[in-house]
Amino acid sequence: MTQGRLEFDTPVQDPVGFDIGWEHARHALAPPPAWLGPGSALRQGWEAGQARFGRRTRAATPSVRDWLRLRLQAWERGSDFELRQVTPQFLRQIEVGHCPVTREPLTQGLERPTDASVAQLLDTAGCTAGNLVMLSAAASQARAAARDLPQVQAQQQRLARGGLASLDGLTAAQWARLATLLSFVTPLPHEEAARLPLHLLPPPRLRLANPVQGLQALLTLQLAHPQWSPRLSRIEALFQALGLRQDYNLFIHTLIPRLLAAQVRDDPLRTRWALEDAWSHEALNRRWQRLVLRLDADASQTLIGRMVARGLAPQGWLAQAEEPTAEGWTPERPGYAAPARRRAPQRAAGG
Repeated sequence: MTQGRLEFDTPVQDPVGFDIGWEHARHALAPPPAWLGPGSALRQGWEAGQARFGRRTRAATPSVRDWLRLRLQAWERGSDFELRQVTPQFLRQIEVGHCPVTREPLTQGLERPTDASVAQLLDTAGCTAGNLVMLSAAASQARAAARDLPQVQAQQQRLARGGLASLDGLTAAQWARLATLLSFVTPLPHEEAARLPLHLLPPPRLRLANPVQGLQALLTLQLAHPQWSPRLSRIEALFQALGLRQDYNLFIHTLIPRLLAAQVRDDPLRTRWALEDAWSHEALNRRWQRLVLRLDADASQTLIGRMVARGLAPQGWLAQAEEPTAEGWTPERPGYAAPARRRAPQRAAGG
């Protein structure tokens, strides 16, 4: 789905650019000077909006600024933008206090590596709900440079071979978390996805392309719940029905001591990090693979659905259980249209 068109009295050649300019005016924001040249549809919309709104403008909250920045980037690239789903309200829902990759507290507007930045994970997916995540500027720049999962994995290998403390601003642990993040939205064979450690738990509203990773995250997150013990017993019955009770218990009883050793039960954020760090242990990964390599993608998805139906999933997991890949950016329908890429005029007018 492309960006919506603004209904206006006088037809314009580029209604999407016009509408972006109009929304800048609605929120009393000036568009980038590069797009204010003569004949620019964005400038036309901005000037028309200024005439319409005058001083009756709306507040430009951080989520509104991110929304307009994303719309402008998608328009420049000729990329899809899901206007009905990617809204300022949606962007507020994906806000986090700490970067999931670097784990540093996020700042706003300080022009520092810690500044919050809403990033697209897959360039080919367009600006769609489920493909957006809030990162630090440093992590966002590293993702933009590496572009996809194979390139991020190549960076990990370079770091390991060179014995370096960091590469392109990220440590080895941070590159590992970025690789996990990219793997969530990269369709993979079940056997390949099943062998990936869960170095990072899914950020808010992210759509997972690989059911086995959804199952991996859902089981891991049980230990973040205050009533984790009875919940795990209820899940045990689901695996027992598949003849996998012993493998399930081996996995769970390898994960539990890792969390208890971290002594972070009263701190939700550090509990989350401890669960992620547990996946650096080889024994946990071996027992996870022993369990899920006896399943396939459909069986993993069925287990997720049953856990959701029994109230054993965090709020928001229903959509993932029904449709793990977001509509509009599946591999069969990529959202990137490179031939439509726009370029700003070389000379920009000052008005």
